[in-house]
Amino acid sequence: MPCNVTNLDRYLRILVGAVLIILAVMGVIGMWGWIGIVPLATGIFRYCPAYTLLGIGGNKSAK
Repeated sequence: MPCNVTNLDRYLRILVGAVLIILAVMGVIGMWGWIGIVPLATGIFRYCPAYTLLGIGGNKSAK
């Protein structure tokens, strides 16, 4: 799997995913907050399947 997520994109995904999960655990936003697992995982693994399907990608140097 080639990396297709830039560093800035990666950090934002991890931050947003973690915030959503924390808010879901605290009961502030409800069950839909668990969707934060998706951006968290794509940030950690530096690969976004949607980028591949749409033909876009950020990290050109990683190819």
